[in-house]
Parts: sequence; structure tokens; C-alpha cells
Amino acid sequence: MVFIVPLLVAVFLAINMGASGTAPAFSAAYGAKIIKLDYIPFMFGTFVLLGAIIAGDKVIKTIGGSVLPAENMNMAVVTIVLLASALSIFIANMLKVPQSTSQSTVFALVGCALPLKVLESSRLIYEMVPTWLIMPFISFFLTFSLGFLFIKLKKKIWFLEFKKVRKNHLWKYITIACSCYVAFSIGSNNVANSAGPLASLVGNEMGFGDGNVTILLLSVMLVAPWFGIGSALMGRGVSKTIGHEIIHLDVLGATFISIITATLLLLASTTRGIPTSLVQMNTFSVIAVGMLKEGPRNILSRLSVIKLFTVWIVAPIIAMAISYLLTILSINIGLLSI
Repeated sequence: MVFIVPLLVAVFLAINMGASGTAPAFSAAYGAKIIKLDYIPFMFGTFVLLGAIIAGDKVIKTIGGSVLPAENMNMAVVTIVLLASALSIFIANMLKVPQSTSQSTVFALVGCALPLKVLESSRLIYEMVPTWLIMPFISFFLTFSLGFLFIKLKKKIWFLEFKKVRKNHLWKYITIACSCYVAFSIGSNNVANSAGPLASLVGNEMGFGDGNVTILLLSVMLVAPWFGIGSALMGRGVSKTIGHEIIHLDVLGATFISIITATLLLLASTTRGIPTSLVQMNTFSVIAVGMLKEGPRNILSRLSVIKLFTVWIVAPIIAMAISYLLTILSINIGLLSI
């Protein structure tokens, strides 16, 4: 019974992460008008599950014990962290803005760890925050550079002509495959936001210790399928925000964005197990394409871009504030002790 409430909150978080993660995975293909929204949830959910099973263990361990120690992950703590993160992401989804689920979850962990006086800040300060700051700009630079190169080359090489590529069925399949690759990368990283605390809780309650393979796999199987459900329930709005409201993407642009952002995220997951934001990397890549097509001023002045940056800043702070206040309340009523 001790797992029921945290599990329900973990499912709620997974649904919201699925809605938010749909945008970076399939907005490129959707924006290029090569896939229908009705097909996205099943494809998204399937590859998220595969990514979590195959390449998600390091990030699960990071979320489950590198900011707030794993031994402190009891029912109250896990419920508070997951609920705070889920509420902040839910607000972003209601605004139809894809939000960094990793940042919201990490800030929720910080908000809980501070009043409990158990914050482990080393990896947060020296690995996570620098990664969050650097990765979007790397994504922007790579996309802008490759896009500029192809704009120059397309005049000389016939098969790089955007109009011809758009009609090429092979390129369409490649773009859809790249979107599935993005979903796989999301599974390797973002499933941990929900599964990590849950795995630590189960390990503590059942005496298996930190990092038990069976517990990690069980947590993934309980959480990951709900990403596809979240995509079906709330993914349309966030996909339209990135795929249509910032810039209409051609097939080549969609493919480049998928490959670049997914590869960066997968590297962060498999090398150091760092929870990071695919949403922000994807958006910076879309902005890079938009700047090449319409110029920096036209893209950065759009309301959708301004709303994106505002929500990115506010949502993690909301997650930390909710987590902090709920932890203080739990201490005062005796559910938690310092």
C-alpha cells in the first residue's frame, strides 16, 4: 500500500511528460506535414519505452540519488517531488508550451532536499547546470551551421533542393525514423524523472538497495507506457507551438533537427547519466532554422518564442517552490523529520 500514492503521482507526471515530450520528438515531422497527429502517440510511446529499457539506467540512478540521497526517498518525499514536478509541467502543458521535464524534476528534488538539509549539490552545480546552459547553444550552432551550408549547396546539388526533397518519399520515411530516434532518446533520459525516485523508494522499502536492475526495470515498465497516453491526451497543442507557430519546417530541416538534438540527448544519457532538456535543444534548433529563413528579428519577436522562454524560467521555480512548501508542511505535521 505504501507505493500506491507515489505510483499514481508518478503516472500523472509521466502523462504530462509524454505531452511535453511529443513536441521535440514529432513536431519537426508534423511541422513538415509528413505525419498526421493521430499516428504520433503510439509511435512516440513505443520508442520512449525502448529508450528507457535500453539506455535509461544511468539517468534513473542520477535522479534517484544524486541530488537528494536515495536513502531519503520514502513515500512522503517521493510523492512531494513527483507531484511538484508534475504540477509545474501540467501548467506548461495547459499553456501549450513544451517544458523541460528534467529541470522541473531536479528543482523539485532541490526544493525537498533543502528543508531536510540533505542536498547533494556537487553534480547539480558542476555537471547538470553547465549541461543545461551549454547544450541548447550547441544544438543551435550545429543546426545553424549545417543549415547555412545546405542553403549554399542546394543551388549546386539538385537532390538538396527543398521542394524536390519534400516530394521524395524516402526523405519522408527518414524524417519519421529520426522522430522515432528522438523518442528513443527521450526514453533514455526523461523517463528517469518519474522512474528514478520511484525506483529508490521501492529499493528502500523492499531492502534491495540502490541500483537493483530488477527494480529499475520494473519502475520503467510502470512509468514509460504512460508517455504515449500523455501524448494522445495533451500532445497536440505543444506540437503545434513548436511545429507551426515558430516556423514551418521543410523535410531537410526536420531531419537535421531530429538527428542533432536526439544525439546530444543520448550522449548526455549514456555517458554521464545527466538529466537534460531535449525541449530546449529542439527549440533552439527550430529557432536556428527560422533565423536562416526569416532573420533573427522576425523569429525572436514572435509571441510564441517569448512565451517559451518565460515558461522555461518560471516552471522549474514553481516546481521547487511547491516541493519546498509541501516538505515544510510535512515536517510540521510529522510526516517527515529532519
